[in-house]
Amino acid sequence: MQQRKVVRLSKFRHVFGQAVKNDQCYDDIRVSRATWDSSFCAVNPKFVALIVEASGGGAFMVLPLQKTGRIDKSYPTVCGHTGPVLDIEWCPHNDQLIASGSEDCTIMIWQIPENGLTAPITEPVVILEGHAKRVGIVSWHPTARNVLLSAGCDNVIIIWNVGTAEAMITLDDMHPDMIFSTSWNRNGSLLCTTCKDKKLRVIDPRKEEIIAEKDKAHEGARPMRAVFLTNGNVFTTGFSRMSERQLALWNPENLDEPIALHEMDTSNGVLLPFYDGDTNIVYLCGKGDSSIRYFEITDETPYVHYLNTFASKEPQRGMGYMPKRGLDVTRCEIARFFKLHERKCEPIIMTVPRKSDLYQDDLYPDTPGPEAALEAEEWFEGQTKDPILVSLKDGYVPGKNREFKVQRNRLDKPAQNKKTESGSTPMKGPSLNANSESKLDELFQEVKTLKATVASQNERIANLENQMAKITI
Repeated sequence: MQQRKVVRLSKFRHVFGQAVKNDQCYDDIRVSRATWDSSFCAVNPKFVALIVEASGGGAFMVLPLQKTGRIDKSYPTVCGHTGPVLDIEWCPHNDQLIASGSEDCTIMIWQIPENGLTAPITEPVVILEGHAKRVGIVSWHPTARNVLLSAGCDNVIIIWNVGTAEAMITLDDMHPDMIFSTSWNRNGSLLCTTCKDKKLRVIDPRKEEIIAEKDKAHEGARPMRAVFLTNGNVFTTGFSRMSERQLALWNPENLDEPIALHEMDTSNGVLLPFYDGDTNIVYLCGKGDSSIRYFEITDETPYVHYLNTFASKEPQRGMGYMPKRGLDVTRCEIARFFKLHERKCEPIIMTVPRKSDLYQDDLYPDTPGPEAALEAEEWFEGQTKDPILVSLKDGYVPGKNREFKVQRNRLDKPAQNKKTESGSTPMKGPSLNANSESKLDELFQEVKTLKATVASQNERIANLENQMAKITI
């Protein structure tokens, strides 16, 4: 009776999923055929990015959200990688900056023009080189500006300061096999990872310590996924020894037994979890499935409550998930997915049916906004801050001037650093944006002089920032 009571009282019991009409889809897109188990799609309030088939390298497409309908075959792409792109993720603090990881062993940071692409982009604003094998995971820090995690098939996790193009933390002895997934906790102080060795690990990246681990969190051999929840628990998906798909809930302070463990079905598609930290709903999208299942996580038994399933006919090749600030609050929309088919991308809207036209504040608690709580240097020095929250009451409106200021800082800091690298970091080399080259010639000469006289790296960066401030005024 208790379980029925909990489910019945949930305001998300009747979440309703609906695909948009055909003319609101993105058609005639050649979605990547790579067998990699990432989502192949990244979405923010301005753009949808999709990894596509590309001859002679790796590419992804970036479309303004409103550019629906048939996409011309000649539509420009982001195509600077020399191998297939395996993962992409938008920066949470800048809606025009996106990171990509590739089989060519590099991570590239791209600045997308405000109104989308009018020509192919081949020059990233930063190139991060440090992995010995392909890079399958890229993940921005949730609260600190310019901090990016990458994980490669060399079983190494690197945490970068994108502003200086430096590998600040290298976790190279924690995972003996391929890393399947990584997830930051809400304030970015901890990571959880899953690995081919079947272990779930909770890591303090700045101390470079494993603070908890669970062997055989799921006993099956197929890939596991894990996401940190707002309350600090960890949600995982995986497979049983009998190849049944499972989901589980864990308390990192006691990983002996799961808080909850549920068997799902015998499909072999890896379940990609998308977590909404505001409503505590987890959406599970299996690659090759034609459905999205969603569950509410509460403090009451059975802890993980099945809500409903959105079912369709076509299997999904990948899935994008819109941040909360990109949703239409006037329609009681609590989630929006971008489902990749073989030749198109189809938005799917999740709503809570309500009769009132008024703002439903119980559905929309304040949510992490685009303002970073910390600078990269502060986070690497040990500071931790919760995300800066914004209200969605009047719909989220991005502040364009603030964003452009951030972009200039992010763009030009790496560019200046190109000439300041010391012999101790030979593999961190950002690409210079062509438009900035002439402006920075004079600065490069100044950098050469500074390089000979400045003893510490912190002083060097501070001087460069001062020089940059003079140029951008």
